[in-house]
Parts: sequence; C-alpha cells; structure tokens
Amino acid sequence: MGDNVPMSDSPFLAPHLRGFGTTVFSEMNQLALDHDAVNLGQGAPGFDGPEFVKEAAIAALRAGENQYRRSGGEVALVEAVAAHQRRFYGLGYDPLSEVTVYAGATEAIFCSLQALCGPGDEVVLFEPFYDSYLASVAMAGATPRVVTLRSPQFGFDPAELEAAITERTRLVLLNTPHNPSGKVFTRDELEALAEVCRRRDVLVVSDEVYEHLVYDGAHLSLAALPGMRERTVSISSTGKTFSLTGWKIGLTCAPPALTSALRTAHQFVTFCQPGPLQLAMATALGAPDTYYRDLITQYRELRNQLVSGLTQAGFAVTVPASGYFALADFRPLDAENDDVTFCRRMVAEARVAAIPPTSFYLNKEHGRHLVRFAFCKPASVIDEAIERLIDWSGR
Repeated sequence: MGDNVPMSDSPFLAPHLRGFGTTVFSEMNQLALDHDAVNLGQGAPGFDGPEFVKEAAIAALRAGENQYRRSGGEVALVEAVAAHQRRFYGLGYDPLSEVTVYAGATEAIFCSLQALCGPGDEVVLFEPFYDSYLASVAMAGATPRVVTLRSPQFGFDPAELEAAITERTRLVLLNTPHNPSGKVFTRDELEALAEVCRRRDVLVVSDEVYEHLVYDGAHLSLAALPGMRERTVSISSTGKTFSLTGWKIGLTCAPPALTSALRTAHQFVTFCQPGPLQLAMATALGAPDTYYRDLITQYRELRNQLVSGLTQAGFAVTVPASGYFALADFRPLDAENDDVTFCRRMVAEARVAAIPPTSFYLNKEHGRHLVRFAFCKPASVIDEAIERLIDWSGR
C-alpha cells in the first residue's frame, strides 16, 4: 500500500473509524504545494516563538533533562499552570493532583473522551467543531449529538441545547474561544450551558486553547462559574499562546476524581512529554502581562488585515473575535458550488489555499457556503494572498 491510498479505504480499518479518512488539511496542503499557492489553510503560525522560551528549552536539554518524566507533567510546569489559572481566572488548582500535561490539546481531548465515555454514552458537540472531536467520540464508542452555531453570528438556541441532552448524555464538549468561527461564548451563553449541566448532572470538557487570543470581548473559563469547577475538564495548549505548536504541550485542569480518570487513559497513550519542552513552557507561562498584551495586538492587526482584504476581494466576512481564523461567505463570488469545490477551484485558479469547513459539521448544509482562512501568518504572506484573490475575483 502506498502513501496515496486514502486511509478510510484500507480494508484493515476498524468499523468505528470508517469515514475518518485523510483529513481535509492534508488534501489542501498538498494542493497548495502542487499549485505553488499561498497557504492560508492550516493554523500553523508563520513565525517562530519567543527566544526566551527556546533558550529555556536549550538550557534544559543541555542540563540532561532528557529521560522519562513524571507522567502527570514536570512539577515546575504544573505549578506554573496552577499559577496561571489563579492569575487569569482566579481559579485554584492543586498542581500535583489537578493539573496534567499531554502531547498537545488533541491528546488531552482524546484522553478525556476515552476516560469519561463509553458505548451507550452520548456527547453533545457544538458544530462547527475541531475535526478531532468526532474521531475521539467515535474511538470512545460514544454517540455524537450536535447543537449548531449558525452563521454569521454563531449563536446557539438554548432550546436546542436542552433538547440535545438526554438521559444518555455523558458530557458536553465545549470550545471557547471557538475554532473555526472565532466566536467567544458570552457569559449569558455559558451560564445557560452551566445551568443545564448542573440540573442534568452532565460533565463538560472545555477546550480553551485560544484563551489568550481574544481581540473583542473577554474569555471566561467555564470552570469559574458557580458549580462548574467540580464537573469541568479545562483544556489549554501552550502552543497557541507561544507560537510553538510543534512542541505539542497540552494541559488539563480538573478536580482530583476527574484528573485520576484522565491520567488512567493518558498513561497508556503518551505517558509523558519531553522534559526540556515542558520546563521551557514553565518559564513561558510566567511571561509578563506585556507579552500577552502584545500578542493580542499583533494578531488583531493580522486579523484586520485579512478581513479587510477578503472584503475587498468580494467575500462576506464574519469578523472573528478570537483565534487564528476567519470564516468568509463566498457566495458573492460563486453561488453555485459548495465549499469543497470552491476551495479546490480557488487553489488551482487564484493559487490561494484555504479550508472548506463542512468537514467541521455533521449538518453540512450549514457550512457549504463558507471558507476558512488562517491569519496566523506574516503580514507579507497575507498581502500576497489578498492580491491574488483580488486579481482572481476581478474586483
């Protein structure tokens, strides 16, 4: 079997993973290479992380911190995470019994689902959702139920949330700040969610990896709401905050009973993460307030640049309040095709790559008119993409 065989076509693939083939990211990345396109698809920063963090990793590597590590995470890192939660959210977590380190937030999500769900359980998701969510639910043997965030504002109907939760619901998988819409759930929305979860005795896994990339409004951690700390697994990722996504350092904060369950799964997945990278991230989390403010300023400028350019090129753009991405309605340019066809056409003709977001939906009709662009790129890269799109659209 060669590399060109789609994964979902393998006769050896287990039934619960059929339908989870090569991701749309792989396809669009390859098309970008084939057409020498500007790639605004995958959310990989086009710039490196801060020098002080890299130097801390080099120092730890040279100091010999290179063998197996504590499975729950380096003591220095879990202590830094606990300090971070107090600093930004007023939440107190015991670093040794309530904080755990993973191979990225994706492993944290996976372990949470494997540890907390099983066959017969249901998991409520807000769609569009990060693509690993559905696969993690499937690998746990659970069943997904969705509540749709409808464009352009990406709000949800509390009645739909109530209806989605049944006697079989084990947990709600929340993502705020949200990928791919850039939505930041409001206090009222989170309180509505919290009220239902308390009343129906439902757990929450809260993916908050874009917590420090909020440009309009403010991020509120669900665990800070009354009665939610004891039923919430809060997930974050240092990769987003420090532009070092390839280091794959993810985190959970949860009460001891939930943490014990998560660690049972984690010990059999990756067991531990590289010591030098963990120690460097312990240093990173202690960055001064100016670092976090400058990060927001940098990304807000890139967001505004992309949104302005896409609008000039003829797209109808929802301005994202957070994250790496902007969703644009392409129907002013092409009212006939769906998102996958449009993205293939755009990369071939305009030589700009983006992501068709129907892969983030179960109800695909809600995303077929949208395209997701990443703005975690240098300004010069965004400029080049916009020039190509304006030329292509004839604006």
